[in-house]
Order: sequence, then C-alpha cells, then structure tokens
Amino acid sequence: MPSIFDKLEIILQRNEEIETLMATPEIASDFNKIQGLAKERSSLENLVNIGRTYDQLVTEQKDLEEIAQDSSDAELSNIAKQELSNIADQIKHLADDLELALLPKDPNDERDVIVEIRAGTGGREATLFAADLFRTYTKYAQLNGWKTEIMDSHNADLGGYNKIVFDIHGQGVYSKLKFEKGVHRVQRIPETETQGRIHTSTATVAVLPEADDVEINISQDDLRVDIFHSGGHGGQNVNKVATAVRIVHNPTGIVVVCQDERSQYKNKTKAMSMLRAKIYEVEQQKHSDEISKNRREQVGSAERSEKIRTYNFPQDRITDHRISSSFYGLNKILDGNLDEIITSLMDWERASLMEEVKA
Repeated sequence: MPSIFDKLEIILQRNEEIETLMATPEIASDFNKIQGLAKERSSLENLVNIGRTYDQLVTEQKDLEEIAQDSSDAELSNIAKQELSNIADQIKHLADDLELALLPKDPNDERDVIVEIRAGTGGREATLFAADLFRTYTKYAQLNGWKTEIMDSHNADLGGYNKIVFDIHGQGVYSKLKFEKGVHRVQRIPETETQGRIHTSTATVAVLPEADDVEINISQDDLRVDIFHSGGHGGQNVNKVATAVRIVHNPTGIVVVCQDERSQYKNKTKAMSMLRAKIYEVEQQKHSDEISKNRREQVGSAERSEKIRTYNFPQDRITDHRISSSFYGLNKILDGNLDEIITSLMDWERASLMEEVKA
C-alpha cells in the first residue's frame, strides 16, 4: 500500500539537485539563478526536514524490530516493543505534519499588500468605523514588525475616512491579511444618539497583493495620467503645487489616485504600485476562475460584497461569519490583537484545503 511518505522521494531528490547546482561555479556566479535556487530550496526546507526525520525513525524502527524479535533477552525485548509503539506514534504525527505541508500554497502569501478601506452604509458611523479598521491594521502591523505607509486618503467632513489606501511591507503579510477582505459590519450606539439606539454601519476592505514590475507589463500608451491639486491633508503648502496624480488604465478602466505625498514623483510611483496590484488582482481572478469554482469559494478569495464579520459593541463581541465563531474583548482586538481571529481562519482554510485534496 502506497505511503504518504513516498511523495517525499522526489522532493528529497530535487533538494539534492539544488544543492549540487548551487555549488557549481557557473551557477554560483549568476546572482539571479542562485537567488532562484535559494528560494526554491527554502520552500522545500520543511518537507526535507520531515523526510530526514522519517528516514531516521524508520532506521530506528528496523533496529528495534530485530531486538524485539530476539527471545534470548526478554527484558530487552519488552523495552524494544515499548519503544516501537513510541516510534509508531511519532511516524503517525509526522504523517499528519506531512499531509499539512503538502497542501497547495497560496503563491501570494509572502507578498506585501495594498489595503483599501472604504466607508459603506451608515453615514458618519461608517466613516468612523473605516478609521477604526485603519487603526486596527496599523496596530497589527506594528505588533508584527511590519511597515505601513498611506498612499491615498479621503477624509470625511465629520471625522473618519470615506476612503483610505495604504501599503504594508513585511514577512508573510498577505498570508494573514488576506482574510480581511470583504464587508465588515459594526453595531454600536453613536455618540450623537440620545435615545441609546444601536446603529448598524459597514465598511469594505480590499487586500491586494503587491505585484513586481516584471510581473505586470504596463504599456505607457495604455495610460492616461492626470496631475491636479491635492485635496488631502497637508495644508496650504500642498495645494500651492499640483502634486496629486490620477492614473487611468484604458484597457481595464481601472482608476487609481495618490495625493498624500508632497512630491508629484512619489505620488506617481505609489499610484503605479496601486495600479499594478489592481491589474494583478484582475489577472489572478481570471486564473482562479479558470481553475475551479471551489477555489473561488475559499477564504482567500472572498468577494468584497460578502459580509465576513460583525463588530457588536454592546455585547463586546466580534463574530466572524465564515467560521461561525465569536471573539470577546472587542476593544483589545481593535487595538491590533487580531492573532486569535486570524489563526482560527488560517486553521479553517487549511481544513478546507485538506477536504478538497482528499475529495
């Protein structure tokens, strides 16, 4: 009967090939090739460690079986049998680890992201909630040692944001924040509410994996670039010079705006980064649609129109509707302590993938 560990043979062989190639002078002197091989080797590291551990356990298992079958020393034979039971448990746990490690990886998990938060229904409360979500994600980024930078923002007249766009750079950012895409709903009593009635408002969150220049080839002929006076924060100095940038990608109709920098060049650079991310998302969705309907329904590709989470202030509770789970201590969570929710979603995603692989 084939074992799940049989799948490791090809991986271990490939790892040896990579190490051999990296040691050759022609490869070692080519930066791009050595970087590519190093990245591939790093991606195989966990599987290689599992394979080596399995080989070691199998060797120990064979030695112990010989001792257990030796009837000349009953005491030693019994000890060997007990150790064999322990080895069998270790191999079982290792098989579970391997099954998890072999699950298909989201190719975007290690990418940086561009996050776009927009106020939805609910008037002033929606714009304040958008600001709350922005603060939550920046706090979460700080706790993870990630860097954030505002790319575009539209302040609401009565406080909060109608829209705010920012990027987050760090290790594995998309692997965690991809679960935030969708509609977030808040239920609370506004400060202006005199009769204590609970209002319901929403904000939408888009999380776009950043694309490299070489991945998305954008022709300048396909762009319309408008330069205008910034309407964002920064005071009179900002508005004296036209520095804000709007870029329209004619083939797709995608429009991006960046106006938070005092430099036109910086705004254009950020706007192009936003445009690449949006075009990349469109291409990714096309690819996803071609693969299967199941992949589109996974957590990582939730549509923005889908209500994913409710923040209930009177009950101090956040409910994630995808996993039907509630989390308490709402203000602490909004201070950036999202790990419990995101870990639960990552576990759920892995379980969903496991079911798909087994199907």
